[in-house]
Amino acid sequence: MSAPSLAPGAATATRPAKPGRLPIKLGWALLVVIVLICFWRVNVDWSELSDFFPSLFHYIHLMFGPPAWSQTSAAFSATVLSVQMAWIGAILGVLVSFPLSFLAAANVVPVWVRLPVRLILAVFRAVPEVVIAILILSVTGLTAWTGALALGIGSIGTLGKWGYESFESVAPGPMEAARSTGGSRFAIVRWGLWPQAQSEVLAFWLYRFEISVRSSAILGLIGAGGIGKMLSDNIQYQNWNVVGMLLIVVVIVTMIIDQISGTLRQRLITGRWAWVGYGKRRRSLTPKSV
Repeated sequence: MSAPSLAPGAATATRPAKPGRLPIKLGWALLVVIVLICFWRVNVDWSELSDFFPSLFHYIHLMFGPPAWSQTSAAFSATVLSVQMAWIGAILGVLVSFPLSFLAAANVVPVWVRLPVRLILAVFRAVPEVVIAILILSVTGLTAWTGALALGIGSIGTLGKWGYESFESVAPGPMEAARSTGGSRFAIVRWGLWPQAQSEVLAFWLYRFEISVRSSAILGLIGAGGIGKMLSDNIQYQNWNVVGMLLIVVVIVTMIIDQISGTLRQRLITGRWAWVGYGKRRRSLTPKSV
């Protein structure tokens, strides 16, 4: 069978023009210049690199030769407190960011509503959790509640952005069908938008909880409690064998939480149970942008 011929005057598909070499070379040159400026601005002392690796191996030997296993019980208790901080922070972030996500979605609200909301979410994303914790220390004091509040406030901007991006990526057909039947704005969102974005949004909530678990250890370094506080105290008093044991506990607990959360997100997105290992690709389980 011969291939069908195009009608006279019909447009033919053309291959996109290949980018020239000059823009690519200019881009690489600009990247090299930026990297050199960065090294120059931070005043890198290259002579110190000769002492870096011997010092590194020295402290590794102090921490893991052998670790202080007698403190394992206290370390797990402190880690549980950090996980509790992360869980409370994730819940607070979800409760605040969820309605803001709808108010920032282009297919839900007009531009004069979503632009101010997106600006608010951008402000939340611009402030790190450590800075937020320092700002609220004068109100709540050096407690685990300070860390939970900082994690919750810090997650609002990220969860809000992931949420409205998920809402804007849904197919317009179901929303148009709900609109054509005379449905209210709430009905259009409830039956036309949310069922499509539900699994992805829930997966993002779990992913944010993983991030909060790691951030809770950092907040503990400023006195917010948990495993970070224990790490800070032992580093200050140079109890390196205790520090090594704490690092082992943190890595083990974080990996377990990461695997469980990844498996749940796999179930939410693909509809099947599958153990997500570190050697497998997880591109579909993580947000495209932050």
